Amino acid sequence: MTGRSPDGPGQGPGEGAEPPSSSISDEEWQTFLQDAERDVRSAPKEPSARARMVTERLRQQDARGEAPPGWRTGPAGQGTYAGAARRRRWWAVVAVPLAVAVAVVVVRPSLLPGDPFGSGSSAPAPPLPEETAAPSAPPPSADPSTPTLARPFAGSPAEGWADGAAGIAVPRAKAVGTLSAARVAQALRLTRTLLIDANLDPATLRGERPAQALGVLEPRQSELVDRLTTALRAPDEDHDPLSMFSRFDPGEVRPAGDVVKTRGRMTFTAGERASVVVRADYTFVYPLVRPGSDEVARTIVRRVLDVELSDPARYRVTPGRITVLRYDQEVGNTACDVYDGYLHPRFDSAPPTGAPPAGPTTDPYDRSKEIGTDRAQACGTVSRT
Repeated sequence: MTGRSPDGPGQGPGEGAEPPSSSISDEEWQTFLQDAERDVRSAPKEPSARARMVTERLRQQDARGEAPPGWRTGPAGQGTYAGAARRRRWWAVVAVPLAVAVAVVVVRPSLLPGDPFGSGSSAPAPPLPEETAAPSAPPPSADPSTPTLARPFAGSPAEGWADGAAGIAVPRAKAVGTLSAARVAQALRLTRTLLIDANLDPATLRGERPAQALGVLEPRQSELVDRLTTALRAPDEDHDPLSMFSRFDPGEVRPAGDVVKTRGRMTFTAGERASVVVRADYTFVYPLVRPGSDEVARTIVRRVLDVELSDPARYRVTPGRITVLRYDQEVGNTACDVYDGYLHPRFDSAPPTGAPPAGPTTDPYDRSKEIGTDRAQACGTVSRT
């Protein structure tokens, strides 16, 4: 039986057939694309008869300028489109988290490890818990950041210490010996008042008379009171107010900010004369700048006080006053052998004042050791400020 082709009796495609006069239908075009794509995937499989027929018609239309645009690269174009779509999906997956990460770093660059932007500083140290016992070792080295007006304690172990009076915590009072808990609480409050006014009050720091500190001292302890009064009025080597008070010359330096860092502890025991003895051991760190300069220097002062509050019903004492049994101090970063009643911090950009240091090198932040009691010891240097 003889078959009939779509182009006429006894004729196959391309054998004397007339070129089609109309465009390929949408269905044929879609079938062609699908067949061609399958052929590309399964190459070198031979194209189907329908694909060969459509391809031949497209060649003829192309010769007359009637072929659909891009018919030669249709499957490849689809592949390019698909690849572009995949790239867009991949970029969307990557770009969103990346944009979030960049925004976080812009807001908080300290989250990046190290110092990638060359700022020379790192994140501030976290606050330390309250000191309840003598530490077993000096504080570890802090980051090497240079102190600035914005961060005057950068590079110092004190950056994580408490601010000012918040660092002078009073322990819970309880009765000792013949004294009630209320009397012990009074002794603790008076000791705290003495420490705050002598070491933290802005007026005291700029050289004014520490009236509150003097006001809690037992007036019957006349030798001490007279010595301190003379030292504040006319300081010299034998009458040095720095033995009890922290003071800076306002014409030479000013505070770098309004925060003094404080760390220490207060304890109490029963005294021998129906009394309570309070021991206060605190270190104060003062950041300072010179007028017209933004270079920050720090002076560190550690003070140890033993004070006593006796029962006024049994001893001749002034009610509400404390007797000083001991007062010692160690100072880091101040001029040696200068007795004008002020602490003089050393700045790297300024020539040193006072006598050259002749004593040993010490760590002013080391609170693990007892404070030195040899007042004749030569003024030394500090390992860090």
